[in-house]
Amino acid sequence: MSVASELVGITPKKGMLLTIGVFDGVHLGHRQLLSILVEQAKQQDLISGVITFKQHPQKVLRTGVDIPFLTNLLEKIKLLKDEGVDVVIPLSFTLELAQTGAGTFIGLLMENLKMRGLVLGPDFALARNREGDIDALRALGQRMGFGLTVVPEAKINGEVVSSTGVRNALALGDVNKASRMLGRYYGLEGCVVSGAGRGAEMGFPTANLDLEPERALPADGIYATWAYIGGQRHRSVTNIGRRPTFGESERAVEVHILDFSGALYRRQLKIDIIEKLRPEEKFDTTEQLEQQIAQDVARARLLLDGLGDK
Repeated sequence: MSVASELVGITPKKGMLLTIGVFDGVHLGHRQLLSILVEQAKQQDLISGVITFKQHPQKVLRTGVDIPFLTNLLEKIKLLKDEGVDVVIPLSFTLELAQTGAGTFIGLLMENLKMRGLVLGPDFALARNREGDIDALRALGQRMGFGLTVVPEAKINGEVVSSTGVRNALALGDVNKASRMLGRYYGLEGCVVSGAGRGAEMGFPTANLDLEPERALPADGIYATWAYIGGQRHRSVTNIGRRPTFGESERAVEVHILDFSGALYRRQLKIDIIEKLRPEEKFDTTEQLEQQIAQDVARARLLLDGLGDK
């Protein structure tokens, strides 16, 4: 499907102020930009809109590139809407779109979306060979009649907040840094599927999450987590890894929910990852593993109780 055909059905009632990007994770840098977008749109009596993509551009442009995502499309749309944006427009990122000239693409936005201005980050670029960078868009704006606001990058301790930075922090198991960049805890959500049942045999039943294979996961380890069931929050301990004590090789996400005994099979379960308790380890006996899990549960209980409503 072409860009033009995807835009044709959108008929805004008045002019739009737009931003464009992947917005994976909707982190603090994104949120800083979105707050300015929403505020300027209100001041100018325009509709605030976000154009994002159904596929990560790098996966289309670079064959074989594996980019774990922080938020799937539905999660991303919800997070964007939570920032007060009026409209989110997901476009298919295709090779055809990548080869579209900057002027042509902007013309489509002006014609179909009544675009009156753009709010973008300083390193933004679009179109073939990244020809539509900030300088080029500023020149296009003067010629075609749209405004351009450039929002500075958000930084934490001198480091630019980025989706790549969040992924790197997760890959190192530094969920605290990931949370600081996101401005919230990193979460995972999936359907509970059947497992081997070893946790229940040891007295620590687990809910096994079925996640999209391209979901970004923290480094293998044991984490204190919040689990959400039917709108209720529960303390929990989550193992992310390959269960080396049992000779497994496939990564899994297993959640032990403290003080909970209800049925979870085939239900949706969401967790927020709060803190890493320890790396995943291989134990010589099941008894040693049971003792360690009991210690993990006690430590997670203490930590989560200390957070209260945070």
